[in-house]
Amino acid sequence: MERPENTISRRMAYAADMPSVLLGLALLAFWLYCLFDVITTPEEDVRNLPKLLWVLIVVLLLDLGGLLWLLLGRPQSEQAVQRQRMSRTGRPRPVMPRGPDDDPDFLRDLDRRLRKEDD
Repeated sequence: MERPENTISRRMAYAADMPSVLLGLALLAFWLYCLFDVITTPEEDVRNLPKLLWVLIVVLLLDLGGLLWLLLGRPQSEQAVQRQRMSRTGRPRPVMPRGPDDDPDFLRDLDRRLRKEDD
């Protein structure tokens, strides 16, 4: 039969290890998030270094590489890009439509052509 002191000391050792296990899991999750973020970010959106170099930095430097990616390599949000455009020229540049369905001229022309075909 096991001594009660042994059981208590095991429980205390387990309780002492739990925060370090949780911290390790959190750091692993952070590293995986950063790695997948680098891999799935389009090449033209990556800042400061080529995408392949960012992948190597995140893989080799682990959590420090992930932090560097988030601060220096990750694409900026639309708001940050807008603020940067404002600071350079003093006035915002017009945003160009991203696709034909966002272009009002295209939609007007399409509507006009469809009406012509119905006549």
